[in-house]
Amino acid sequence: MPIDPVPADTPLSRLPNFDPRAVEVTRIDVHLPALARDALAPGAIRQRFVHPPQWEPEFWLERKFADRKPTHAAVLVPIVMRERPTMLLTERATHLSTHSGQVAFPGGKSDETDRDAAHTALREAHEEVGLDERFVEVVGTLPTYTTGTQFIVTPVVALVQPGHTLTPNAFEVADVFEVPLDFLMNPAHHRHHAVEFAGVRREWLSMPYMDGSTERFIWGATAGMLRNFYRFLSA
Repeated sequence: MPIDPVPADTPLSRLPNFDPRAVEVTRIDVHLPALARDALAPGAIRQRFVHPPQWEPEFWLERKFADRKPTHAAVLVPIVMRERPTMLLTERATHLSTHSGQVAFPGGKSDETDRDAAHTALREAHEEVGLDERFVEVVGTLPTYTTGTQFIVTPVVALVQPGHTLTPNAFEVADVFEVPLDFLMNPAHHRHHAVEFAGVRREWLSMPYMDGSTERFIWGATAGMLRNFYRFLSA
């Protein structure tokens, strides 16, 4: 059954009177080079993890704004190996208690029975969108990213064969879509935002993508992890 994307006026944050889409853009990184098509090919991405460069994540810790115990989690960073590779992303259901309505990677909290972060990411991707791990090749992980809601997230990068069938869990996922990887790995689409909120300066990235007539507003933790992936591939 098709599912409808989150309406454009849906709040993307539970913080009162705060809409990240309305916050001024402070700069766009047009001075940084886009990654060449060859660097985004499956073989090149595999080799990058086999022989990783010296690099440091640019975004790894958000200012804490939730009074809760830190929780380990993992997300799948799924690159669909189409002729023009894409990134598979979701929009979270609007009723969820954290990050509702936001664009996200498939993923979630680690269970005690999970063997490692890859196991968590694959399990959660199957539960959320029905992605069968037989179509998935895990190639490596990126450094953890700690959200303001106190999730310590390990991004698990994977190559996904085309031909898979998705069955989104409507309770958790409002929509599933793909964005060209070369769009996300082009810093000319990376927008910086900053705002003073409750006496604290908060900064983040956004990467809005027009999917036909629908704007996919990628921001916050998801955008930060994508930026780290860009830094990793371009180092």
